[in-house]
Amino acid sequence: MSVRTNRTRMLAAAALTVATLTLTACNNGEGTRDEGASTASAFTASTSSDSSPTASGTPSPEASGGTFKAAGQAKSGTSAHSAASAPKGSTGGAAPTSGAAGSRRATSVPGSTGSHSSESVLNPCSSTSTRTTATVVSRPLNHLLLTVTNTGSRNCDLIGYPAVRFEEAQSVPPAIEASKPQAVVTLPPGGSGYASVLLSAADGSGSNGYTANSLRVYFDRSPGAAHPSLPSGGVYIDSSLRVSYWQSDMADALAW
Repeated sequence: MSVRTNRTRMLAAAALTVATLTLTACNNGEGTRDEGASTASAFTASTSSDSSPTASGTPSPEASGGTFKAAGQAKSGTSAHSAASAPKGSTGGAAPTSGAAGSRRATSVPGSTGSHSSESVLNPCSSTSTRTTATVVSRPLNHLLLTVTNTGSRNCDLIGYPAVRFEEAQSVPPAIEASKPQAVVTLPPGGSGYASVLLSAADGSGSNGYTANSLRVYFDRSPGAAHPSLPSGGVYIDSSLRVSYWQSDMADALAW
């Protein structure tokens, strides 16, 4: 009797244990399914949120392949839009800026050495192709008029002002800058140009005066000098000695 009772209790305990294990296993299975549903819901939510652009434009690292595909499509659309808006002839990337090239072209002006070119075509007058005379005039006082005549067969140019040396002077007198003409004086064959020389101060304010009996006149870029004759008895010069620029008109030369 006691053996039967013990067996019955053992069977009941075993049945209870099996039932408990079965119930636990069922509960674990439902938990797994619930977790799967929850994961699926999270996946769906993640895919939905990642398929729309974020504020920073960077896809979430938790996004699935579908999310990256959508981002790739958006990138492709952006590239297509950029290509469509790019200027014709562009091969991709940023369109070349034509402004910089235009500035370079604008600053690279052909003929920028024009001043040198214009000087190079000048034909300076020289002592060998001209005749020079020196004449003392009554008005204005204490002035000497230099006249240069082109004796050559082609035009020559009187550039700047004459460099005059009286006697053995080691320096030449300065030019009167206000007398500078707007253009170089060009002498055709037989034509003449003029310059005046202020010999001394009319009011006697000059110093270191002396009488000169010889004169040399140098032309621009010409090593040789003209030797015009001075009046008998020479001319009186002092520290007021000045010369005008070459002029095409005698009156303009004597105005200084």
